[in-house]
Amino acid sequence: MPSESPSDVKFEIGHVLFIDIVGYSKLLINEQSEQIQKLREIVRATEQFRIAEAEGKLLRLPTGDGGALVFRNSLEAPVLSALEISKALKNHPGLRVRMGIHSGPVNEVTHLNEQANIAGAGINIAQRVMDCGDAGHILLSKRVADDLEQYPQWRSQLHDLGEYEVKHGTRLQIVSLYTDELGNPAAPEKLKTAPPAALSARRQSPGRNQSWLIGIGIFIVVFLLISLGILAVIFAPAILRPRNKAAKSNPASANEAAPTAIPEKSIAVLPFGNLSEEKANAYFAEGIQDEILTKLASIADLKVISRTSTAKYQSKPEDLKTVSQQLGVANVVEGTVQRAADKVRVNVQLIDARADTHLWAKTYDRDIKDVFAVESEVSQEIADALQAKLSPKEANNLATAPTKDAEAYDLFLKAEGQEKEAESAIKPELFDRAAALYQQAHSRDPNFALAAARLAESRMTRHWFVSRLTDAELPAVKSIAAQAVALAPDLAEAHIALGIFYYFGHLQYDEALSELQRALELQPGNTRALEFSGYIHRRQGRWKLALSELTQAEDRDPRNGSLVANIGAAYCYLRMWTEAKRYGLRSLALEPNNVVGMRGLVASYLNEDGDIKAAKRSLATFPPDVILINKTVIGEIGGVIGEGTYLHVIERDFAAALKDWEADRPDPEERRMKLAARVTIHLLAGDTASWQQEIGQASNLLEARLQEQPSDLNTMVRLAWVRLAQKRNAEALRFAQEAADSRSIEKDAVGGVLFLSDLAQIQARAGEPAVAVKTLRRLLSVPAGYNVSIQRLKIDPVWDPIRSDPGFQQLLAGKEQIGPNK
Repeated sequence: MPSESPSDVKFEIGHVLFIDIVGYSKLLINEQSEQIQKLREIVRATEQFRIAEAEGKLLRLPTGDGGALVFRNSLEAPVLSALEISKALKNHPGLRVRMGIHSGPVNEVTHLNEQANIAGAGINIAQRVMDCGDAGHILLSKRVADDLEQYPQWRSQLHDLGEYEVKHGTRLQIVSLYTDELGNPAAPEKLKTAPPAALSARRQSPGRNQSWLIGIGIFIVVFLLISLGILAVIFAPAILRPRNKAAKSNPASANEAAPTAIPEKSIAVLPFGNLSEEKANAYFAEGIQDEILTKLASIADLKVISRTSTAKYQSKPEDLKTVSQQLGVANVVEGTVQRAADKVRVNVQLIDARADTHLWAKTYDRDIKDVFAVESEVSQEIADALQAKLSPKEANNLATAPTKDAEAYDLFLKAEGQEKEAESAIKPELFDRAAALYQQAHSRDPNFALAAARLAESRMTRHWFVSRLTDAELPAVKSIAAQAVALAPDLAEAHIALGIFYYFGHLQYDEALSELQRALELQPGNTRALEFSGYIHRRQGRWKLALSELTQAEDRDPRNGSLVANIGAAYCYLRMWTEAKRYGLRSLALEPNNVVGMRGLVASYLNEDGDIKAAKRSLATFPPDVILINKTVIGEIGGVIGEGTYLHVIERDFAAALKDWEADRPDPEERRMKLAARVTIHLLAGDTASWQQEIGQASNLLEARLQEQPSDLNTMVRLAWVRLAQKRNAEALRFAQEAADSRSIEKDAVGGVLFLSDLAQIQARAGEPAVAVKTLRRLLSVPAGYNVSIQRLKIDPVWDPIRSDPGFQQLLAGKEQIGPNK
């Protein structure tokens, strides 16, 4: 086998974490084996390891007494991973580990024995940085530290140790990373024996002029080395390749990634602990926490983190500093609730999370009927402690109770608990239970506007995500939402409920935005109003505004996996694949079964470069039923046959695709989905003659559904594929065209491109190549990257009938729109 020449070697910048077990050689053989196995388990369990491996952006190099991890996704990844490892090692005091981090050029090489390895200056320098440390140290090269200093949250953790002379006379400036709990704050032993020049460098870092002179010197040396051809392969990529290429090519992305300083008047209300003897009273503790959070969010002078993010934590987390960093807040509220008969005890404390010091605490012993007063008093005292400025209207909001009926309030809190469970599980019966409880609460107190608002919102959430209400049923829901607004014109939640009705019910964007804007005027910190405004502007095709609103919402709701996934989906439509994958991976790290995040990742991998293996890795962690049967899917072939099955189809493994849909589906809707999927797979495989019975059954069931619900666009699309299998092409085109016309791009920039993609696929299969190419050309000129890209057109068997068409080939050689057009 010929060896690689220097010009053939492919280098890239890798962010390297080198790990080493201190004193490994002195251990017995069995002790060595146990420690290296335990270290592997700890490393593989870190979140950063899992994310990078899932994305295919991780290289691993075992070294006997440790190993090196090369992250190719983010500068912060090895640093965050090192902190995770350091935290886990606290439970294993006998496992003494040191770590070193450097960013530099690396490349994969293969030895003559066919074993893969990693080479380059990035690996070598990371190891030498690590060699300077003792057990517990996390040491960084100056290059990494300089980059991290651009991010405020890292600055307090970086401690310059000065310059060392390491192997082969190389001099490195080392920085120690540690916090109060993690890392090793002691100076490394090698520093104590460092030569005077190194000690001098440690005491005084170069000034601006000195740095300039040093930079000139380094440049001259490197220039001479390159001229002589010495070390060209190792160092040239690091010099020639811009380190921040991605940020320079996409300034918006760079700005988005740079975190801001934590504001002093920022707060997270963590879940309240339930100390009641009856554990079923947990809903009551959650309700008190929610109401205090809502009241605080009405104060414009405070940044308040949304309940969706705070719900990810325990009532009293051990590491408040980590909570502070993850949520971007200076303060947290902790509390407990103990309910017994008609009495309640509420204990609340306000804590500076950065220093883990108490600012204020109080215990309230009251009758149940006075719980509203407790919520108001707590909110007021927290606002006072944080020196928040309150307008007269905000002060009035803090003092206002949602209802005077304690029993109605109890029913409302039970409904809220059911609603949270329903939104998590997406089960119709849970939504129905929540709606029944909201209705009971509103019946007990007809002036309970918040209960009416939540009832309307619950019905519309079920309508959008589970099963659609009929046109005859929708007016009753609108009446409930309008009643809530009439009862409490200054209640933000009432305007949100009416806005969601306009959005989910009829895609009436202007009316919905008007209500959401009013909600934000009443409650500037309302994350949900901002989030829904972003979703609506996205459907209007106002992509820049949508992303701005969604990222603002993320700032107040940073642990909301669904919100993060939807930001990733927006980038996916815009064909901004790096950003789409980053948000998709983060959403799955927050919520491993988040379907939107999974879809965004799958679409990104397929559409960017046709990476089917990466797409399959993303799906591998999902329960099969989540992938196959998900009723929120709209449009496009993946929605007809299921995402998991689609990957079999794109590999042309039609037998495996059919096997996915073998199981019986007793639910009528799922049976329709199954038959439509199987018929479509047979059609793509070119085999429909022997499956006429299934084709007929699918046709009958889908026709019956359209009789019940003539506006069901998903059923139209499924029936179009069945008509192709029946060789009734004109009818297939009619159904696909009707769906595309009903949800046009002009009316819905998100759903419209999916149904237009359906139409293009049907046109390609119905003998209309020229029309199909024209439709595809339009899709490539708008944000439609979720399901249409040049790379995907090249590999998707759906397009096989027109693959040799000159117009289609011209599309494959052309370009597609990337980024927002407005």
